[in-house]
Amino acid sequence: MDNDSPPPSFSRRTFFKGLGSVAAVTAATSKLQAATEELEKFNGERKFGPAAVPIELEINGRTERFEVEPRVTLLDALRMKLGLTGSKEVCDRATCGACTVLLDGTPVYACMQLAIEAQGKAITTIEGLAKDGELTKVQKAFVACDALMCGYCTSGFVLSVTALLRRNSHPTRDEVVQACSGNLCRCGTQPRIVQAALEAAGVEQKPNFEMIDHV
Repeated sequence: MDNDSPPPSFSRRTFFKGLGSVAAVTAATSKLQAATEELEKFNGERKFGPAAVPIELEINGRTERFEVEPRVTLLDALRMKLGLTGSKEVCDRATCGACTVLLDGTPVYACMQLAIEAQGKAITTIEGLAKDGELTKVQKAFVACDALMCGYCTSGFVLSVTALLRRNSHPTRDEVVQACSGNLCRCGTQPRIVQAALEAAGVEQKPNFEMIDHV
């Protein structure tokens, strides 16, 4: 070592700077490792397909077991696998509500729900409402009020109204409109649908109902 060389520069400040850098690197490495482990765990739990896998669905009070590819929507499984065609495929973009079903009592778009993710939940389709051929109050009200034209949207509206009356047995007109806001009738039968919902709820109405353009 050259005796003329200056002694290495070392101070309290450089010590703590070095210590801080080590701590930061250690913390970052720890977080990265934790994130990697969490991602591996997630991927391990969610790794399905691409081939068909067995699933079990509770539909209209019955257990249905069959195989589907993980990419298959609940709507396609209902229609193509089980022959439950009451739920209609129209927009396939969660904008019209014709595919509405109840999932644990909540209206959902079946075209946006994967069949494999509906396992463990109670699914109700329009086919599951009437018991022994006896229509429900909502279904009877739709018939009595002539609340359907082409009928393509009807099942979705019936299920949305059914869900509303289960949680609110005496809704206002505005509450009916809000509950049906995710459903679209291209025939323009919304006023009669609202009338049917209120009649099923036993809500007194005026003889002449006005057009509602924001259902």
